[in-house]
Amino acid sequence: MQINATYNSFVALGDSFTEGMSDLLPDGSYRGWADVLAGRLAARNPDFRYANLAVRGKLIGQIVAEQVDAAAAMEADVVTLVGGLNDTLRPKVDMARVRDLLTEAVERLAPTCGRLVLMRSPGRNGPVMERFRPRMEELFAHIDTLAARHGALVVDLYGEPVLGDPRLWDVDRLHLTAEGHRRVAEAVWQALGMPPEEDWREPLPPVGRPRWATRRIADARFAREHLGPWIGRRLTGRSSGDGRAPKRPALLPYEPGSVPSEARRRTSP
Repeated sequence: MQINATYNSFVALGDSFTEGMSDLLPDGSYRGWADVLAGRLAARNPDFRYANLAVRGKLIGQIVAEQVDAAAAMEADVVTLVGGLNDTLRPKVDMARVRDLLTEAVERLAPTCGRLVLMRSPGRNGPVMERFRPRMEELFAHIDTLAARHGALVVDLYGEPVLGDPRLWDVDRLHLTAEGHRRVAEAVWQALGMPPEEDWREPLPPVGRPRWATRRIADARFAREHLGPWIGRRLTGRSSGDGRAPKRPALLPYEPGSVPSEARRRTSP
């Protein structure tokens, strides 16, 4: 990989992870690792352009149907595709179909971009991670196979100890904090051959285990504010992304915070 490479354009596809939840900005929109990465690439190239087509809650079939053709038409220097994890978290999932759809996405994107970047996503340590680990590892094994077949990069975040630290995850236990997103941006930055600016794998400072009462209060809040609504959406077939537009649907010059007002309204929590 070329060091100090110049990239003129970047398109990000995916779900809430790439949209940027839960890296919340004051105006109610989300930033996230892809925006952070775009800002750093833009600082090196005044002609840099960026689009982010990711929408929270999207399954891999929706990513293929709604994002892939648009991204392929942009013919960007860098395209990141992170999808399929929402499928693995469903009570029932056809993993063969997930693999087939991911294959379709990669086959349509790889010939149209300079560098396709795939990802083995991180997961918060805990019982949810353990329950769905076999599906996740099946997905990640397929990602490795596709990357080898099509010359794509794989940013391997899965199993990195620091990204399993609960302190890098929001209270919903599904989305990274701003610090978590910043570390992911650095990981992708380095994978693209850019000079390292920090050690994104550096552990957080040691901290004592929270008291039993503190943990129970946190568990109750999580169940009330996040787990219950999440289960409700699964049972009714709804998604947190229903009716939401991508925050950066067009490949345009990057400006910090330059989210169109309509997209900003639709992406508020």
